[in-house]
Amino acid sequence: MVLIDTAQTLSTTRIDAYGVTPTHATAAFAELLNWVEETADLTRPDRIHWVEGSDVEREALLADMVDSGALIKLDETLRPGSYLARSDERDVARLESRTFIASNSRDDAGPTNNWADPAEMRGRLTALFDGSMEGRTMYVVPFSMGKVGGPLSQIGVQITDSPYAVASISIMTRVGAEVTELIAGGSPWVRTIHSVGAPLDGSTPDVAWPSNDDKYIVHFPDTLEVMSFGSGYGGNAILAKKCFALRIASVQGRNDGWMAEHMLLIRVVSPEGRAYHVAAAFPSACGKTNLAMLRPTVPGWRVETLGDDIAWIRPGSDGRLYAINPEAGFFGVAPGTGVSTNITAVETLHRDVIFTNVALTDDGDVWWEGLTDEAPEHLIDWRGDDWTPDSGRPAAHPNSRFTVSAAQSPSIAPDWEEAVPLDAILFGGRRASNVPLVVEAFDWGHGVFMGSTISSERTAAAEGTVGELRRDPFAMMPFCGYNMADYFAHWVEMGEVASPPAIFQVNWFRKGTDGRFLWPGFGENSRVIEWVVRRIEGAAPAVDSPIGRLPEELNLDGIDVPQADLDELFAIDAEGWLAEADMTEAFYDTFGDRIPDALREQLAALRARLASPAS
Repeated sequence: MVLIDTAQTLSTTRIDAYGVTPTHATAAFAELLNWVEETADLTRPDRIHWVEGSDVEREALLADMVDSGALIKLDETLRPGSYLARSDERDVARLESRTFIASNSRDDAGPTNNWADPAEMRGRLTALFDGSMEGRTMYVVPFSMGKVGGPLSQIGVQITDSPYAVASISIMTRVGAEVTELIAGGSPWVRTIHSVGAPLDGSTPDVAWPSNDDKYIVHFPDTLEVMSFGSGYGGNAILAKKCFALRIASVQGRNDGWMAEHMLLIRVVSPEGRAYHVAAAFPSACGKTNLAMLRPTVPGWRVETLGDDIAWIRPGSDGRLYAINPEAGFFGVAPGTGVSTNITAVETLHRDVIFTNVALTDDGDVWWEGLTDEAPEHLIDWRGDDWTPDSGRPAAHPNSRFTVSAAQSPSIAPDWEEAVPLDAILFGGRRASNVPLVVEAFDWGHGVFMGSTISSERTAAAEGTVGELRRDPFAMMPFCGYNMADYFAHWVEMGEVASPPAIFQVNWFRKGTDGRFLWPGFGENSRVIEWVVRRIEGAAPAVDSPIGRLPEELNLDGIDVPQADLDELFAIDAEGWLAEADMTEAFYDTFGDRIPDALREQLAALRARLASPAS
């Protein structure tokens, strides 16, 4: 098979037939237009393209990226409508060390965020953005998080010089003229600006993945703005995702009485036909997508996908909390996603996918570690080099990704764009020890305490040493746009509704003393979900422990989990938990007196229960 040489550089022309500036005779649209023109004056692109969101426009954009070498078109029979991108080796993950909260007050950012003085940072970014789009097209992308015009939806505009970002945003959000019309009609919107920081002066050919070693991802929560420079990868460039939908939206939620959370969202249907809605907060690459697309092994149970990564939660008039998935697509980690682990995800990826940093097969398809049990005899790896199973290195980058429409998942709920009432919230992470398979909080306050103490082994989704234990309360440590102590207080307040959801902590990753995973995981996690639902119904017994309520039994029909493994899965080591309590206190102390008294009281109560577990 002949593939296009990713080093070649061709002029892009198909997309030039689109992108006309819309016209709306309103003051609100004039404000948007002025902002676009001011940004263009600063960045000096060759051309401005307003994205209309049509299928033909998207196809032209993708075709131009193939011509330029930015994308490789995959075999149309094996993977129709799909493409492969290879990033620069220095641009492969979220950059937490270069992510800033530029709030007016340092205290508003808190100790877990990198704070920057907003005036100083604006000056620095203005200098970087000056001429940054020379030789490139500046795309104006109006987008909606949540269905356009939905009661829980929010809208924004991203300016970018990355066609890869435009194509990705078009999958992950609702893009186009309808959003522009809302803005023209006076709807509030969030401003986001992105540049790869690689201007072209005409003497140097472009590269397949332009970027800049000087990288910044900066949030201005007081003015609801995001500016990102230098990176073309993932959440650094798709600003509607973590930047807007979590960091900025968390501030909006604090101000307006709702929550923006790093959570999957599913509907669980029991054999009796009763439906329950579960949100779950796990750090990146800790099984969110697998749970979001769970195919239960317990007969009679069904899971429908509502979202795999982000949930926005608001109180309803009936005293319950309601949630939506504001995204339109999945931006999932590829390695570990396979036929034996997440067949639903594999089926979702059958067409119209943008893959990034996975390996290329000789017949024009893609492969990554975990997709199949056996690796192909030969591949082109994510760097573009020949690869065989004896190469001694991964074929796909550990944080390689797929970007695909949520609507084409076979597990997607028919009403997945609508708000649903929450029955349960799960907190989890990747813990080899101490944390049991599942534990139920005594009440909302105890559940918030649980969420505030979550820690997880670091994965390849972010910078740092893989396997290192890091605190990640509510799976929001990298994504909370304001002081996390105030965020904890907001959680406490949100439970004041009449019927808050039950809260549980889960851990699929506990290991035995011999290093084995004690729980089979994947589809068998439905047995834990079954117990959660039966607890909500009041139909499953539980045993009180110092850290919460544990199952009296799980449904283990059809699987063989030795009793010794079960005992270890639910073992509560008082000394280990007292050590965790000490670490929690030290963590709380970093926030000073901003930590809610309610959480300090929960910590004291935990210590008391551990000191006298029989009481």
